[in-house]
Amino acid sequence: LRAHERIVREALRAHGGSEVKSLGDGFMTSFSSGTRALECAIAMQRAFAEHNESAEEPLRVRIGLNAGEPIAEERDLFGMTVILAARIAAKAAGGEILAANVVRELAAGKGFLFSDQGEVALRGFEDPVRLYEVRWREPA
Repeated sequence: LRAHERIVREALRAHGGSEVKSLGDGFMTSFSSGTRALECAIAMQRAFAEHNESAEEPLRVRIGLNAGEPIAEERDLFGMTVILAARIAAKAAGGEILAANVVRELAAGKGFLFSDQGEVALRGFEDPVRLYEVRWREPA
């Protein structure tokens, strides 16, 4: 778990992200831009892949990205924006980055590669949500 925390925190520092809180085996983070969040998520997955080349126990993390205006209160974030990000992360497989359409739209023309995963039903959301896999294994 220490390697997991180190990799996440190093990527956050390098990409201007904030650790909102640690959630046992996961993190809630925030960024000032969708681009920074995408760059950080890709850097994390690449760092985990590199770690796994020589690790006895490989670490495979799931990342879910959403963008919006959460409710901020006492150094924590709440609201539907945050809930959607958590639901998206739960749909991701180990080693995968899934993003909401708003993240893809914010990143348009910036060299990121996305693969449409279609619409999925997510608990707590009336309408299906279209998800995109962020393609991090290929150079942009």
